[in-house]
Amino acid sequence: MDRQQTASFLRSRRMRIQPADVGLQAGTRRRTPGLRREEVARLAGMSVDYYIRLEQGRGPRPSRQILGALARALRLTDDETAHLYNLAGEPPGPPPGPPQEVPAAVLHLLERLDDTPALVLDAKYDVLAWNDMAAALITDFSAHPPHDRNQLRWLFLGPEEHRVQEDQEHDLFAQQSVADLRAALGRYPRDPGLTSLIAELDAGSPLFRRLWARHQVGTRHAAVKRMHHSLVGEIELHCDVLAVPERDQKVVLFTAAPGTAAHEALKLLRVVGTQDLRTG
Repeated sequence: MDRQQTASFLRSRRMRIQPADVGLQAGTRRRTPGLRREEVARLAGMSVDYYIRLEQGRGPRPSRQILGALARALRLTDDETAHLYNLAGEPPGPPPGPPQEVPAAVLHLLERLDDTPALVLDAKYDVLAWNDMAAALITDFSAHPPHDRNQLRWLFLGPEEHRVQEDQEHDLFAQQSVADLRAALGRYPRDPGLTSLIAELDAGSPLFRRLWARHQVGTRHAAVKRMHHSLVGEIELHCDVLAVPERDQKVVLFTAAPGTAAHEALKLLRVVGTQDLRTG
């Protein structure tokens, strides 16, 4: 373990993070940029004394669990995480699971897209973030527990309103999604959430079992998606997928060409939001 290089790296990563980036109040007596040592220790779930000794280059060799906690607390990229492991004398190995933290810049992008449904998925298709238009088009995600905010559960096990209506389109989307999921398993073979999801889909969906048995590996691509909405009826949208490589996440955008019926439907959804106009 290179203690001095590890200490310098931890200090540099700590000083670049602002309290607001991790949901903390900056306060009025903060004299240096970045987080305080005790804040990093609290975010990583370790003692303040132990973290201080690491930054001073005199701490014991950290375990893989400690290194992983520090990487999450300091918002390290995959490359930075691998570097931290190497400095500590530990081979990086495969990451334990898909990152759940959505970068602040991506969250700001979703907020600015006030006329375009957009959401963020992790590698196992959990919906991590969404804007108001996505809630109006698909569902009020905040009304569902995190376990149920998963596109593959909706696709293979969920209620009919969450499924693509056309058979050919449904099959293509299902094939691409399963191939993408198998690729994710290769990246995160030790993630219990991913293996549990695969077991659940395998037990509950004959279609998933057939597609999984093909051992296809691939990534999701842009597509045209036909959906049924309770207010605007059938709607055809372009579904574009933008990668967030440093977090292994996807930003999914739903758009329509100006002048089309789908574009007018999105304009209506922007006005009504998630309210149900059928009541009363």
